[in-house]
Amino acid sequence: MDDKLNICLLNESFPPVIDGVANCVLNYAENIQKNSGNAIVAVPHYPGVTDDYPYRVVRYPSINTTKSIGYRTGIPYWPATLRELMKSDIDLIHTHCPFVSTMFARALRSAVNAPIVLTYHTKYDIDIKNAVELGFIQAAAIKFIVSNIEACDEVWVVSEGAGENLKSLGYTGGYRVMENGVDLPRGQAAPEEIAEICAEYGLEDGVPTFLYVGRMMWYKNIRLTLDGLFRAKLRGARFRMVFVGSGADFEEIKICANALGLTKECVFTGIVKDRKKLRAFFSRADMFLFPSTFDTNGIVVREAAACGLASVLVRGSCAAEGITDGRHGILIDENADALADAVLRVAHDQAAARVMGKTAMEEIYLSWEDAVGRATARYPQVIKDYKSSQPEHGDFQAGKLFKLADDIELGLTKLKVYRNKHRSSGVHKRLRIK
Repeated sequence: MDDKLNICLLNESFPPVIDGVANCVLNYAENIQKNSGNAIVAVPHYPGVTDDYPYRVVRYPSINTTKSIGYRTGIPYWPATLRELMKSDIDLIHTHCPFVSTMFARALRSAVNAPIVLTYHTKYDIDIKNAVELGFIQAAAIKFIVSNIEACDEVWVVSEGAGENLKSLGYTGGYRVMENGVDLPRGQAAPEEIAEICAEYGLEDGVPTFLYVGRMMWYKNIRLTLDGLFRAKLRGARFRMVFVGSGADFEEIKICANALGLTKECVFTGIVKDRKKLRAFFSRADMFLFPSTFDTNGIVVREAAACGLASVLVRGSCAAEGITDGRHGILIDENADALADAVLRVAHDQAAARVMGKTAMEEIYLSWEDAVGRATARYPQVIKDYKSSQPEHGDFQAGKLFKLADDIELGLTKLKVYRNKHRSSGVHKRLRIK
């Protein structure tokens, strides 16, 4: 087998949309292309986007669903895209979302006869319940994604907790834990960069500073953070709390902080896209407060660790996997009094917090290069297992799509609508897909 594998990466989100999974796909593609093979990224089309990457990006037609779900939805069974990818000699398909991307992956598998790896990143049942009110539709959507996942040749999860969540949805297959990495280098930001954010946001020397980075959504357990800070203040703690991020609940969270009398203590920066500036926040803080029980991986905890910052986490949460209490951070029960105790502990002994942060940086840090290296080391075995077993999956056969496309093309030609335009772009225009 050629050492240089052609890996097709699929996901719903990709720049211009950036979220945790899109960032994962970007790092997979970059590291595969740089270190081990050829990356091909297949993602939904966005109007006006130019893809300038050291690897190939193939865009397939999409419809605008940004108002309802935050990103465009691709059309998975698109013959022109499948034909284009068939020319790429794909060895393995790696999908990062169990919805349209995996539908596309299954059609592509039937066309190129390559195995599918799926990485399960987040608790999709919670996302579905937040997006859909009717219970029977929620159940149908969950059944659909489980069916899609079970059709893959190997399933990876980003943590044991993610695997347990997947099992709770009715998934009966096996899985392999394959952690995500971080793109921040190990070590703290330059002193002048830290000084700059301190001046901008009024962060005083000697005052314990706590940090949260992420989506400003209540389901991230931010209410617990605010209530814990309120109790810590009542008990005499002096501190600053910096919230970095944006989200649908941003304004409500600010109102809640003010109502609790935390106006002077809390700083809300909004979203910070500058990675150097974000690294400066991690480097300045004394402890990262992340009591979320929603996240399956808590990659932001590893980003904090990269900068020598330990975290306060809920005991038993996915984010707390691999964290030893008192060594890499502080593990608490899921209540405000416990969080207040942790805040007071750090406020009274900042030196001990710095020691935990240094240990976290040395012991739990995982770079994207190493994370993707573990993944690419596994790819050949997945390919070998697939070729030896040749499982039957009952995928939508690509040949049927091509026959349908040819019939449509012939019909359009006879109607003198198609004329001499390029096969795919002409059809796009007729269907008004932008």
